[in-house]
Formats: sequence, structure tokens, C-alpha cells
Amino acid sequence: MTINIPLAERLRPKSFDEYIGQKHLIGNNAVLKNAIESGKIPSFIMWGPPGVGKTTLARIIANMLDRPFYTLSAINSGVKDIRSVIEKAKKQQFFSNPNPILFIDEIHRFSKSQQDSLLGAVEQGVVTLIGATTENPSFEVISPLLSRCQVYILESLDKDNLKKLLYKALEEDSVLKNLDIKIEEYEALFQHSGGDARKLLNILDIVINSDNNEKIIITNDIVTKRLQKNIAIYDKNGELHYDIISAFIKSIRGSDPNAAVYWLARMIEGGEDVKFIARRLIILASEDIGLANPNALLLANNCFTAVNIIGFPEARIVLSQTAIYLANSAKSNSAYMAIKQAQQLVKKTGNLPVPLHLRNSPTKLMKELGYGENYKYSHDFDNNFVEQEYLPKEIIKTKIYSPSNNFQEKKVLEKLKNIWKKYKY
Repeated sequence: MTINIPLAERLRPKSFDEYIGQKHLIGNNAVLKNAIESGKIPSFIMWGPPGVGKTTLARIIANMLDRPFYTLSAINSGVKDIRSVIEKAKKQQFFSNPNPILFIDEIHRFSKSQQDSLLGAVEQGVVTLIGATTENPSFEVISPLLSRCQVYILESLDKDNLKKLLYKALEEDSVLKNLDIKIEEYEALFQHSGGDARKLLNILDIVINSDNNEKIIITNDIVTKRLQKNIAIYDKNGELHYDIISAFIKSIRGSDPNAAVYWLARMIEGGEDVKFIARRLIILASEDIGLANPNALLLANNCFTAVNIIGFPEARIVLSQTAIYLANSAKSNSAYMAIKQAQQLVKKTGNLPVPLHLRNSPTKLMKELGYGENYKYSHDFDNNFVEQEYLPKEIIKTKIYSPSNNFQEKKVLEKLKNIWKKYKY
């Protein structure tokens, strides 16, 4: 019977002692551990990639605090289910009973009305809400609910933690400890798991179950070959989430509309969140197309609005149109490289003072100190331009933006060469 239970489930931790990773939250004197030990935890949302232990952590907390534990999945729960749980929780509000914990997995998939239905219960302390999300809660959780919750960020497991997990599986699992298994190479296991504990254990399960030898040797080559043979199973469980979005983005960046639509179809068939796809297109429109075609960002923004209004299945057409347009567009990463270089410059030079002539001078004292003095108002000059210094004196003549070699930015480059001699474009 045990062998039919997935390895990841068999190894699910039941206490902090068994839990691997997230020491910044549950290590000695860590913020979440201190709150748990005090017995007074706030409602909070755990934000992090898949397979880092969000659900497990919620269950351990409920067990430690000995509280009733209700769980809902945003995929198959509605407002009616939420209200039902809240009513059950209200009935337990007597004497000194602690309020129950309501755990909502994938809370980012809840609609505004579903999230609204939680507000009163969270505010009044009827339940302590623990939400789990792989998406930035700033975008996916309504402001009134977010303001009533702490946000804790969970991190992907590093190689040391992944190796601990592998040893734990081989030494403590009721099935694997009876097998002769030796891991000779770890790189492929780590690479394919991407810091996802559940994914790592699923890979280990696939590799072991497809080996009929008495002594099972695990190498990088074996892991790669086993996964290729089991790719359908691997993908069906949504384990390639980050690999597929990576392939999708790289196909568009590489101007291949055929591959872009293929990977888009893989995400749609796999049930990917439409907003996740649309958000990534907005990022790509600035990062990889940018000033080569400013309309790309407009189209990507319109795509995000449209797919949120119409939803699946029709949203797939809008996503396809946008992906093909972006793939066929001219490319430039000059805006991305410019802000990256500017941030590096700020980190290197610190908080350089703003030149006096660029400072605001709303008071008499500021004017007496020279704030705003000798500033030249561009619109008072021919072609709305006059040469003056805009950077701090310590970094004058520092060129940060370099136009890319595309039709749009070639025109920009010619203009910059004509008006800014000091930057040596």
C-alpha cells in the first residue's frame, strides 16, 4: 500500500525537526518561529515557487498550535465553500478556544469576490488565514486582504538542502531504504529540479522505478535519459512549469513564432494561469523589444487587460496574437541594459548629491542657498534643447544608455550624436 503513495507524500515532514529549508523563517529566533512559539500567529501569506514546503509548513503550524485546520484549494473552491468554513469556525468560538486556521492553496487564483468573502472573518479573528501563492501577492491579492496579512517569502532549496533531502529519502523512506541505491552524480538531479523539493523527489521516483537492476546507480546521464522517456508523465503533473515558460520567453526573444505558439499551447493545455502568461509578455515587451518597437508594450498591456476580461478558452487567441507579434518584432534590450548599468553605478557610487541647479527651490532659504540657480529651462531654447549638466559632478560624461542596432534606435542614435557630444555616441 505504501509503495502506491508518491515518494514526496511519504516524506512529507510532520515537524520543524523534519522540515528542510526556510531557516530565515523557522530557524532559531526567526520571525515566524518566534510567532508560532508565542502561540499568537497573524494571518499571513507564503509566497514562493512550487515545491518549497508551503502546504507542509501550514500543516505543521496547525499541529504545533493544536488548532482546527481547514483547507481550501482556490482551483475548485468557491464563495459558498468559503462561507461554509467560516460558519463552522464561528460555531467553535466559545470559551477560550483558539481560532481555527484556514489554509488556502493557490490563493492567487481566487477572484476578487472570493477574496472579499474572507475579509470579515480575517478582520474579526474568526479564522487565522494562511495563504500560499506562487505569484506576487501585490498583484494577485486584493489590497484590503493583503493589508491584514503578513507576507513571508519562501525560497527555492539550495544544493545543500536538496542533497539533505535525497539522503533523507534513501535512508528513511520505508521503501527506498530497503533498496541498494547509490547516487554517483547530483548535477542533473539538481538542474532538473530547480530548487523544487517535490520535483526532486518525483525525479528520484521516476529514475528508481524505471531501473530493474538489484543495485541502482544514479548518474547525470541516467537521470536525463529516464526523464526523456517519462516526459509525458513529468509534464502532466505540471512539473515543467518554469522550464516551459523559459522556453516560451526564449522563443519569442529568438524571433521564432512557431516555437512561441507551441510553448504557449503547452501552457494552455497544462492549465497555466492566464495572468501569469500575460504578465510575462509585458515584461518581455520591455526587456527584449523595448525601444525597437514601443508599440509592443502597448499591445502586451492590452493583452493582459483582454485576457482578464474574457478568460479561457477565448483568451488563448489574444495570447497567440500577442506572442506572434512579439516574436516577429524587432528586438532591443537597451532599456534593460541601461537600468541595469545605472543600478550598478548607484551601488558603486552611493548617494551622490543632486547638482544645485537641478534642485527644487520652494522656499526663500533654498533660493538663498543656490537651489535651482542657473537652471536652463529647455523650452526657452531652439528645438526645446540646451546643453547643461544633469548628472552629479562625480560621474559627468558617463554614458549609460546605448541604443541598439535597429531601425527605431538608429534614428535615436543620430539625434543623440548631434546634441550630446560629451557622451561620445
